Amino acid sequence: MIKIILIIVAVFIVYCLIEMIRELRDFRVTKYRICSQKLNGIKREKKIIFLSDLHNRMYGEENERLLESIRNQHPDLILIGGDMLVRKDGNSYDKTVHFLAKLPGICPVYCANGNHEQKLKELPDKYEQSYEEYKKALTASGIHMLENASETVKLDEVPVKLSGLEIPLGAYARFGKKELSLKEITDRIGEHGDDYQILLAHHPGYMKEYLAYGADLILGGHYHGCVVQLPWIGGVISTNFTLFPKYSGGIYPEGEQTAVVSRGLGTHSVPLRLWNWPELIVLELSGNER
Repeated sequence: MIKIILIIVAVFIVYCLIEMIRELRDFRVTKYRICSQKLNGIKREKKIIFLSDLHNRMYGEENERLLESIRNQHPDLILIGGDMLVRKDGNSYDKTVHFLAKLPGICPVYCANGNHEQKLKELPDKYEQSYEEYKKALTASGIHMLENASETVKLDEVPVKLSGLEIPLGAYARFGKKELSLKEITDRIGEHGDDYQILLAHHPGYMKEYLAYGADLILGGHYHGCVVQLPWIGGVISTNFTLFPKYSGGIYPEGEQTAVVSRGLGTHSVPLRLWNWPELIVLELSGNER
């Protein structure tokens, strides 16, 4: 009996190792449908690509496989949720910039920062890499940067407010949770307003606060799917060592609001994934009347 159990355990371990290798080599396309009464004026369904947590990962030469997948979706808009690079010294972001610079040739692109970009910006003397050069390259390619800022776009004459939020760096501490007040959010990006609002807020650990702010669609990342995704349970451990966080990856309807948390396209501190494929997210937006 013990021998049978050991064989089963060994087979399971081998399976897990093979699966982890598979998941580190490719990505999947995840589609979510988002409906809102505020979008009733949209004549046809709009596709929005959401990219997050690439961390300098390359899928093919010059990320051509990822680019091809994005092009094949024929998106109306591309939103970037941050952590596209790695802030660590010795990690060049040139290839990532080259990839991102191609995106405006597909459709309009709006980019918010994650903690990696934010640390480069706020602690310039600590890192070899230059945030200003990174930002300059992106804006020169036509990418709109949302650094505690908002811009309004029209989807078939329906105004949609795009906001990028940068929370205090202390909120990304490995242990513990810094409080984030509603006032801190509004001081950074202004009041919610009446238009449909998409909020790019990298850290999903503050989803309760983002929902209280009132954004209609909140897009986060940062957790990388919490390493392992368990069926019916979700992610196991977050980047700040929270066990089984509610918003680990996926779509979360919250009344009239919706939260989407990307499992990311790359890895960083823990280069492992199990039942937790890297993902390219496609959001299909339409009104409730469709």
